[in-house]
Amino acid sequence: MKKIALIGSTGSIGVQTLSVCRRYPDKFKIVSLAAGKNTALFSEQVKEFCPKVATVAQQFDGMDELKKISEISVGETAFTDAIVKDADLIVIALVGFTGIIAVLDAINKGKDIALANKESLVAGGELVIRKAREKGVKIVPIDSEHSAIWQALSFDFDRPFKKIILTASGGAFRDKTAEELKTATAADALKHPNWAMGAKITVDCATLVNKAFEVIEARWLYGAPFDKIDVIIHRESIIHSIVEYPDGSFIAQMSYPTMELPIQLALSYPERLSPVVESLNFSKIGKLTFSELDNNRFPAFGEVVSAGRKGGAYPAVANGANDALNRLFLKGRIGFTDIYAGIAGALSAYGGGAVEDYESLKAANDFAARFVKEKYGE
Repeated sequence: MKKIALIGSTGSIGVQTLSVCRRYPDKFKIVSLAAGKNTALFSEQVKEFCPKVATVAQQFDGMDELKKISEISVGETAFTDAIVKDADLIVIALVGFTGIIAVLDAINKGKDIALANKESLVAGGELVIRKAREKGVKIVPIDSEHSAIWQALSFDFDRPFKKIILTASGGAFRDKTAEELKTATAADALKHPNWAMGAKITVDCATLVNKAFEVIEARWLYGAPFDKIDVIIHRESIIHSIVEYPDGSFIAQMSYPTMELPIQLALSYPERLSPVVESLNFSKIGKLTFSELDNNRFPAFGEVVSAGRKGGAYPAVANGANDALNRLFLKGRIGFTDIYAGIAGALSAYGGGAVEDYESLKAANDFAARFVKEKYGE
């Protein structure tokens, strides 16, 4: 029985994590969970899983009833109370910059992590990986592409390789012209051709910023120089990523698109449990296609990867700018191509800075948020 602390229980990854735990009650036990502002779903989860500790971002009616089941903490960063001593694995599924706080807290407590929070490695990779190594903490990915790489490396983060090839569906706008992208709306961007995800990450897929984030994540997870990381458009989302080995062999991980597979593997590793997705029917699939990423139509990809190459706090600036611009686009306050310009502008305006601690990352992230606010409003 593996004891799981779930941080971010009411989001898409959190809900699917609980689905895996529900499927295998003899293998996984939820000992704590932390939620944001979806108090109705939080209440249902506490009543079903009866965790020892449960945290939520805000007060709400009905909490007295839940206190009969769990130790309840309330507050924006109360989630650290859910990173409990008796957990075997901390699943961090928070969306946003505060996820870094959860990751660093789990590391400080010496807890292995199943990670679905991108900001932790995109903005904080240098700090997070350094701290994890000092504490001997393992970080395994909950992400279809990085789970694929992890599997193709035979679960060995130190295995030598020639190249990592991340696949990308291309997002909702993969067939749009540069001219059409100027009038693209948030409603259009949320129509992902292959995946059902949260709004933010779906927009990030449309800009290909999400793929740039995955390049930076690969740099930290696998110690890969940027020159050893490629991205290719694979429309079918069947091959989730590929590793090229020095002898010319290419090892890929394949399945129909589903996040429950990488979630389940992150929880069950090194064991593989029964299927969560139907077997591939290759004759029905017929063909798999590949094409180059068009950086001219999607320049934010190159901007974010360049920030990763610069290092220091530049990736935190790229992340902060994108986060603020993404929200404005979803509100209809800016156009789709303004996301590109805003990220480039924030990176150009930033004077640089070293990554010493969480506060230095937060300062860079806040700089980017202020830049976006001054240029585009709220």
